[in-house]
Amino acid sequence: MQLRLATRGSAQATAQSMAVAEALMAAHPGLVVELLLVETMGDRRTDVPLHSIGGQGVFVKEVQRAVLDGDADLAVHSAKDLPSAPADGLDIAAFCERRDPRDALIGCTLAGLPPGATVATGSVRREAMLRAVRPDLVFVELRGNIHTRLTKVPDGGALVMAVAALQVLGLTDRIAETLSVDVMIPSPGQGCVAVECRAGDAATATVLAAVDHGPTRAAVTAERAFLAELGTGCSLPVAAYAAGDLLHGFLADPASGRSVRAVTTLAPGDDLDTRRRQAAQLAATLRTELGAE
Repeated sequence: MQLRLATRGSAQATAQSMAVAEALMAAHPGLVVELLLVETMGDRRTDVPLHSIGGQGVFVKEVQRAVLDGDADLAVHSAKDLPSAPADGLDIAAFCERRDPRDALIGCTLAGLPPGATVATGSVRREAMLRAVRPDLVFVELRGNIHTRLTKVPDGGALVMAVAALQVLGLTDRIAETLSVDVMIPSPGQGCVAVECRAGDAATATVLAAVDHGPTRAAVTAERAFLAELGTGCSLPVAAYAAGDLLHGFLADPASGRSVRAVTTLAPGDDLDTRRRQAAQLAATLRTELGAE
């Protein structure tokens, strides 16, 4: 059996896709998985902030199209890049075991940043959460691939990156500080690789079951339900992270500078429907508390 795997062509995307391919071939002797590299809008438009060209989804649509058009059998994504609304014609057949979901500072620790220091990040979530604890910091936009971003540490400042991205590329030695969830709640799905196949493709879905990780699916399902409750048009800084039976949520309004966060208890991991409802309720509560529409 041969499967064609569609992925972005970045170093991180190809490395995590190769890991998925190797895990599938190890689980299914005789299976051959070939990579199909796809360029996305997010890869082409590195000159502008992500939120100005659509934010979530700009790294996945062309990869999904390759599967829908029959050029590939499965699509591999960073789960945090997937919009909360499922793509028509596709199913998420696997949530691979999660790497470290936290964020990290490169260049300097949070406590070591002098007053008024510059922090580079392309994420409105990361900016909002750091502003909540260090309102003195100055923020600048950061885009580009992992290696390019690592060359852009501001003088006397820091940049923010996902630990998982650095783990994939063997670059964790660049981390000055890994930020605790008490400081920086991760993006929904951060650290997880999601694999899609065509809806109704039972044969491929059966193959992908070998890399589906139950605890990760339970966590990311809750996080995505939190995001979905806020709506696909939500442009506010959002964070959600489920660990065991706890879900941490965050929502901010950059216009007012206000932010809200809370923790709720979730149902057991095998009760996905209840976890979705509980996550949606937390999102609705935070939205009301923030006064955001």
